[in-house]
Order: sequence, then C-alpha cells, then structure tokens
Amino acid sequence: MLKPEWLRVKAPLQERIGLVSELLSDLKLNTVCQEASCPNIGECFAGGTATFLIMGPGCTRACPYCDIDFDRSIRGLDPSEPKRLGEAVSRLGLKHVVITSVNRDDLHDGGASQFVECIEEVRISSPATTIELLIPDLCGDWNSLKIVMDANPNVLNHNIETVPRLYKKTRPQAKYERSLELLSRVRTGWSNVYSKSGLMVGLGETDDEVFTVLSDLKKNKVDIVTIGQYLSPGPKHLPVDRFVTPLQFEKYRQVGEDHLGFLQVISSPLTRSSYHAGEVQRLMATYPR
Repeated sequence: MLKPEWLRVKAPLQERIGLVSELLSDLKLNTVCQEASCPNIGECFAGGTATFLIMGPGCTRACPYCDIDFDRSIRGLDPSEPKRLGEAVSRLGLKHVVITSVNRDDLHDGGASQFVECIEEVRISSPATTIELLIPDLCGDWNSLKIVMDANPNVLNHNIETVPRLYKKTRPQAKYERSLELLSRVRTGWSNVYSKSGLMVGLGETDDEVFTVLSDLKKNKVDIVTIGQYLSPGPKHLPVDRFVTPLQFEKYRQVGEDHLGFLQVISSPLTRSSYHAGEVQRLMATYPR
C-alpha cells in the first residue's frame, strides 16, 4: 500500500541530528525516536528534543506493531542510567523532557524505581525542566504506580494504543480495561498531574470505534490525547489497513476538544505520543493545578 502525499516527511537537518545523536551516543542513552523508527525524528532532533527510552533497548513484550526489539532475557538495571539522562537533559537545554521505557515485566516493580531515579536526577541537573513520563501498564501493579506518581511528574502518559476489539491482535499481553484503570487512578489519586494517552489509527478500527475510545478516555479523566497514523515498521509487523485522511484526523480533534472537552487533542497523520509534547507547558499556564 503506497503512502499518500500527506505522509511524506521533509528531509531533516542532518547537522543538528548528528549533534544530538553524538550526545546520546556519548552518554550511552537510547531514544524511542531511534528505536521505534519515529517518522518525526528529523523535526524533533533538529529542534534539540528527544524522548528518552530507559531500561532498554529490549522489551519483554512482542507487540506486532512495534519496532522495538523483543528481549525476554533476565537483565539488571543500569544504576548510572538516571544520572546520564539528567546530564543529557541539562546539556540539551530541554524545557520539557519525555521519559519512556520498554516493558520490563521481569522486574518486581516493572521499573517504577528507575523512573523515580530519573525524575530525581533531572530535577537536580535541570530544575526548571518539566517532566513527562510515558509508562507501561506495570501489569496492573498499583503499588508500583504509586511509587511512580509519588515522585510527582508533571504529566503522566500511558497509551491506550488501539480500540478494544483489536487488542488481541495488536497488544496480546495488555488489557484495555487495565489501561483505562491506570489512567483513572492517576487523575483520582494525583489531581495535580496532567494525564495523557494516545492511540494509533489504520490498524483495522472504524471511526466509530475511535470515537468510543475517546469517550472512554474522557470518562477515565484523561486530559490530553494524541492520535496518529499507524505505519508498519516492516514485513514482519502488522500491515497498514487504511490511511486516514487529514480531514478525518481533524474530525477526531474536533470531537475530542469541542464535544468531549479534552484540554487538548493532537491529531494528525504524523502525530506520535511525544510529538509536540512541550506544548503541555502552555496548557499548564492556561489550566494551572
């Protein structure tokens, strides 16, 4: 299936990308931008931003839509990773940082403690930087969620990813209702934190199913939603079922913001969960908590 015109990405500024890549290599850090083959890597690296991928690069789940390597081997956490991440945030001069991780179902707390240490190091090295976490479902361990949330990130993101009918095919080790419960617990227990979620379209869902997911997210107190086009990483991954038009993405945004009342819906073919994440600072100023 040929990509339509609206999915063609402008050539990135290689010089700036090289500078950021060199810094990440120097500090031995991973980014989801690189590991998941994000189509916005040129724009984000050229702007001096990156979404850091901790506890990786291998993931203990093998979701067939994702380009991150599957690795179920038992391996410890790198105790120096949080400090190196904090240094990178400082050296890049980031105003807003996104920290995500692979799934680490092999760890007793799902990696919650590593998220906390990363938050602490960023606040030491760059106190003015706002922090967004994009976390896995932690296998429904709400004690681990409490460990993460008590560190007081500014934004907690957990992606719902797709519609419930497609979970068995796309996220066989995840549960739709569990993800909704995680998001609900975030806003119920830590009302000062902005909650966020995202989903892909083009996997076989209908537009009505997308609107139902948006309604479910709103019922579970989510503030911000991202919606983007699924792009298959390769022949071993799930194929693209359809290319959603920019007009339909705009309809998703209108329904989400104007009808359902989300603080923000970022919806476009190239939107990813961390795309334009720094805009959350504007929301914080407009809707302070």
